[in-house]
Amino acid sequence: MNQSELKNIAEKLILTTEIAGEKSIELYKKGLKIITKPDNSPVSNGDLEVNKILTEKIKKLTPNIPIISEETVDLKKKNTLNTFWLIDPIDGTREYISGQSEYTTNAALVIDCIPTIGLVGVPKKNRLFYSYGKNNSYMIENKKTIQLDCKKKTPKGKIVAVSGTGNPSSQILNILKNHKVSSFIPMHSSYKFCVIATGEFDFYAAKERAYEWDYAAGHAIAENAGAIITTLENQPFKYGKGDYKNLSLLIKRSKILDA
Repeated sequence: MNQSELKNIAEKLILTTEIAGEKSIELYKKGLKIITKPDNSPVSNGDLEVNKILTEKIKKLTPNIPIISEETVDLKKKNTLNTFWLIDPIDGTREYISGQSEYTTNAALVIDCIPTIGLVGVPKKNRLFYSYGKNNSYMIENKKTIQLDCKKKTPKGKIVAVSGTGNPSSQILNILKNHKVSSFIPMHSSYKFCVIATGEFDFYAAKERAYEWDYAAGHAIAENAGAIITTLENQPFKYGKGDYKNLSLLIKRSKILDA
């Protein structure tokens, strides 16, 4: 699939991602219907409706590429694919249910185990991010499209990180210290990847957690904007694992973080 084809697919998913985000807000305002999944995590009718909107459009655009979604995946079946879609209709469901603003809608096309197309909607922040290859990551905000390049927006001489929790483990705290991180802010959902792509944050580190659909769309956006993404062990972070479980993760806005 050439870059022109990737661009066409990504751009045709922008409106769909916007519609899905609007639907998530509409359903929240009406009052969500929530059930508990077998793993004790919540799922709402908002998750399911967003999943339907994204899946139906993607099937029309790429009918021959399999779709793996958090809400329909069979975790008992081993993944043998290396090219497939990953959908996380709402990443940060708990935040969504509680009315917070950092939840995201996510779709990513993984090609040969590498996330290439990524779309991340952040409905309550009126931001939408999309990417379709190296040096082609963008943010739509206030109807303006801005190309992303990870250019530093944090204060020079400071390294500001995002964290999945307000109380990182000792391992993660040591990694933050070793990278001379000045401060960190807790942030949930794939929005973490996007604010590194914009240059609003410099760094993120996490132990093994979550599943590939939680990361793939944000990964494409950050890496295609210029971020460096590896495991904590400095190994490539690839997709297509049999159980879909993520490895550890390290994201650097650039090689030099304080300038």
